[in-house]
Amino acid sequence: MTIAETINADLTSAMKKQDELERGALRLVRSALKNKEIDLRRPLTDEDVLAVLKTMKKQYEDALADFKRGGRADLVEKQEKEIAVVARYLPAELPDAEIEKIVRGQIAALGASSPGDVGKVMGAAMKEIAGRADGTRVREAAQRLLAS
Repeated sequence: MTIAETINADLTSAMKKQDELERGALRLVRSALKNKEIDLRRPLTDEDVLAVLKTMKKQYEDALADFKRGGRADLVEKQEKEIAVVARYLPAELPDAEIEKIVRGQIAALGASSPGDVGKVMGAAMKEIAGRADGTRVREAAQRLLAS
């Protein structure tokens, strides 16, 4: 079963359970997937679906930060639940130790030694990580390791 099929099945289940929050979040996901499919003019692959989900999660996290700064506790709770719904379909994030191990390997492979080499290390590390970690976390690890 593809990720898109799983999302549709879960939407049907949320409708039957009358879970308004999950239903609403999954409808937004399905809508974003449909829009991407129209843009690409072909059926979506699982990689395409994951890219859309990552984008949505990032947008939701940005909105969550705004809500927290604005003191909107009611919207913070709702946004956190929506992030949890979207995150359910994404692969598990790599732990910091694993990211650091990959970055160390790329530093050694590229012979990077100065903070100016962060871009080269990031590019190689992000290819190896393949979406299993946020770029910000990878950049922080690269900066920390190259600074020392």
